[in-house]
Amino acid sequence: MSKSLLPVVTTRRPPWNKGRLVGQKRPLQSKQVWAIRARLELANKLRDLALFNLAIDSKLRGCDLVRLRVNDLAVGNSVRDRVSVVQRKTAKPVQFEVTENTREVVSQWVSSQHMHGQRYLFPSRMHALPHLSTRQYARLVREWVSAIGLDPSSYGTHSLRRTKAALIYRKTGNLRAVQLLLGHSKVDSTVRYLGVELEDALSIAERIDL
Repeated sequence: MSKSLLPVVTTRRPPWNKGRLVGQKRPLQSKQVWAIRARLELANKLRDLALFNLAIDSKLRGCDLVRLRVNDLAVGNSVRDRVSVVQRKTAKPVQFEVTENTREVVSQWVSSQHMHGQRYLFPSRMHALPHLSTRQYARLVREWVSAIGLDPSSYGTHSLRRTKAALIYRKTGNLRAVQLLLGHSKVDSTVRYLGVELEDALSIAERIDL
């Protein structure tokens, strides 16, 4: 048989998400947030506690969270209660609040011997990397949620980004406020990110009496 008549054989790679659950990751509930905090405190994991608390407060994407520098938050011996950073994805600034509990934990972490001479707030324990990688951060999130009995396939780094934003939306129904806090350029992006449905919108409207 002529070579030109031989059938073409192509190798098909399995899809990257085969066997995985895909889609939006769930935000954490308040009781789950406190359960993770309690476990990290009992285990004396100061770095992880500071990282977890900041992830909830800041509502930052993982790529921005792991790149936070010490001087982004700390001024001398104090920690700012409001912080502004430029998002890597959009190149636009976004502000976030740092709650009192988070400020205390971050202050302890920055003052610890592990942070002597460090520029990044969460330096990597791998010498080749200057700061924690997004992959390492994702692994930590899986450990945290697994430790309190949650299915790690249903949660991820975006769960932490969405947690406080979802709570603010449920309590206020103010999409514009959530949009600003998440650093979205369009409110449509916020609607999709939060998974806002028509039923949610109608429920909010029913609470408004003119």
